[in-house]
Amino acid sequence: MSLQELKCFDYILIERPRISARRVSAHYVLGVDGEELSYRLIHTYPERIPKVEAFAKLMSIVPAINYGLFTPEIRFEFSLDPRDLEFFSDMMETTARDIFVNRIANPTEFIRPEFVPREVHPAMARPMANLVPEGVEEEEIHFKPDYSRCAVMLSGGKESLLTYGLMKELGCEVYPFFYNESGAHWHVAIPAYRWFRENEPNTRRVWGNADRLYTFIERNMRILRGVGKRKSEVYPIRLFFFEGYAFAFLPLIYKYGIGNLLFGNEYDDPRGYEPFHGIEHYNATYDQSQDFERYMTEWFGKRNLRIRQWSAVRPLTGLIVERILHNRYPHLFRLQRSCHSVHKEGDDYLPCGTCFKCNGILTFLLANGINPRFIGYKDWHIVTLPKRIRKGLVRLDRDELEHSLYLIKRNLPNFPLEGKPHWHVEMVHFDDKSSRLDNIPPEFREGLYSIFEEYTRGYAYLTGNGWIRITRREAVEGALQEGEKGGATAH
Repeated sequence: MSLQELKCFDYILIERPRISARRVSAHYVLGVDGEELSYRLIHTYPERIPKVEAFAKLMSIVPAINYGLFTPEIRFEFSLDPRDLEFFSDMMETTARDIFVNRIANPTEFIRPEFVPREVHPAMARPMANLVPEGVEEEEIHFKPDYSRCAVMLSGGKESLLTYGLMKELGCEVYPFFYNESGAHWHVAIPAYRWFRENEPNTRRVWGNADRLYTFIERNMRILRGVGKRKSEVYPIRLFFFEGYAFAFLPLIYKYGIGNLLFGNEYDDPRGYEPFHGIEHYNATYDQSQDFERYMTEWFGKRNLRIRQWSAVRPLTGLIVERILHNRYPHLFRLQRSCHSVHKEGDDYLPCGTCFKCNGILTFLLANGINPRFIGYKDWHIVTLPKRIRKGLVRLDRDELEHSLYLIKRNLPNFPLEGKPHWHVEMVHFDDKSSRLDNIPPEFREGLYSIFEEYTRGYAYLTGNGWIRITRREAVEGALQEGEKGGATAH
């Protein structure tokens, strides 16, 4: 297979976005075998928004970032600021590598077998698309961020709910932002959204049809099959979409002067990562990585917005996230729905109890001695969990899974699976790749770590393939002391 064989479109064209008091929209046009197919991307707002054209362009172009491998040209029927064009190009390059490695060379069920390459070389992961804006000219934005204000992107999952609880407790002015992308994932967020709508005046929801746009594009990709028909725990081809949700809120971030943009991205153990045939990638999670957050904070700086994008739960494993959420913020814990296939029962939306996400959540809950029935799981979900874990239907870091099973066995002696203790899983984690010491802004470290300490066993830093204990002072100051990299081992 050559790179050219992945071509699905003659071009992708994005028309100039239209902005009104409560809506932003832009047409996507696909050139396919001499025909043009069109779909309009829409965002609507619950209140009047400032008409900043650069924001409208940014939220409109993000979906196209996913398709640089599949079209020789992406046209923008408008001018772009050079910094926005650089952002698009950088994201397209990285996303193309992630898609090639994690969706095509290691195919999902959506890839037609004849398009799976038999041989792989790095050039195959480079996008073929040339970027063709109508012009390149600077569009200045004047913005003064208030760093006491935090936007939290809420999905209804445990990490974003905990992030809200933490930042609220620290005294920030928190804006819970919900994005309804017109897909099934919105059902996951509905229980949380209903509570926030009634109890948190700063709650905002933006409606968009991004999910339908992605489905429209991917249904017209000849390398894919079953788009929109198969139930799956992964999307057919797209991997870059979270920043599209965040950009949809740029008008509100601008309107309210918000200086921090937080996603609930937990710790991801970097050990075991290897490039794939010389291709660097992010295991399909680039837009949830620390590298991405740092890129965005730097880019917002270049763009004169100076928004800081980061995660308050970056040093925590999922096991600890669940522990803090349940014990410190039980009213938020009960809103949690972390599931790929929630379903409606009465007026509520409940987890399926058997998908990869549910299996991970059930494992964490049992390991922490928390009753899974509190958030909608049923007895048979619990009873059959060991069988699914044996089949490998859980996506947790190895140490995190083994340690969780060890804790479950300690809580429930009749549980049929054995685990192994890795006590670092219950510590606050740092390393250069996934959780840098300076990742959290300095003014929030003392408060956050004081809370974390109540539920963890100290601080750990990854050096090579092993963990060492570090001090609270080093964590708060954001730097290791000289000669401390050979400190006590944390197992």
